[in-house]
Amino acid sequence: MPVNHPLPRIPAESPVFKAPLVLTALHLIERGKFALDAPIRFRASDRMPHAYSPLQDQYPGAEVDVPLRQLLKMAASLSDNVAADIVLRLVGGPGVVDEYMRTIGVHGFHLMDNEAALHREHSRQYRNWFEPAGAVEFLRILSDRPPVNAEHAALLLGWMRDTPRRANTRINGRLPAGTIVMHKTGTSDTENGVTAATNDIGLITLPDGRRLAIAVFITDSKADDAARDAVIARSAKAAYDAAVH
Repeated sequence: MPVNHPLPRIPAESPVFKAPLVLTALHLIERGKFALDAPIRFRASDRMPHAYSPLQDQYPGAEVDVPLRQLLKMAASLSDNVAADIVLRLVGGPGVVDEYMRTIGVHGFHLMDNEAALHREHSRQYRNWFEPAGAVEFLRILSDRPPVNAEHAALLLGWMRDTPRRANTRINGRLPAGTIVMHKTGTSDTENGVTAATNDIGLITLPDGRRLAIAVFITDSKADDAARDAVIARSAKAAYDAAVH
């Protein structure tokens, strides 16, 4: 159905950034820019004080080489902020991801700042955005007509399926036990009691094998974590119920 009014631009920290970033990196690997298991330097300058990063926790002193495959997995599956910024530097910066999303037909996506910039200045996350319809479009492309080869598409979807981040509280929080969900969560910092972005985008596998693409973004909320997660879980369950009945 044609949309004849502007769609909202949602500040979306992780979904707007990490899943498209990993897809862009896989595309560049296929173009021969670098190898999937190439060693990539984790520099001291990449460290992000107080940011969530299992990579940084594992190597607090940095200055180690990490296989690109590991960095991609940590960005996609663990929402690792430092790993994501290292990959973003490797691919050539936000503009490269922005342009690649346009070339594969994803609309309503814009990336300007990396995670380090978002953590330095809270207001910058409003410069990165995804229209909800664009996020669903991204998921449909990834699922139905991936722009990378089958092996690399399966890698990204597998990392999204295996994520422990908010594994049972957001999209899959109220779905039937055993439902396969491949998703990417994202949560911004909370400042002055307001959380700018609480997000989850994902593919829900229905009982008949079809995949339901869903994106739920909660913006500028004063509710606590549990309440925001519950809204996403209820939204996903309603969409699931509508799809199977």
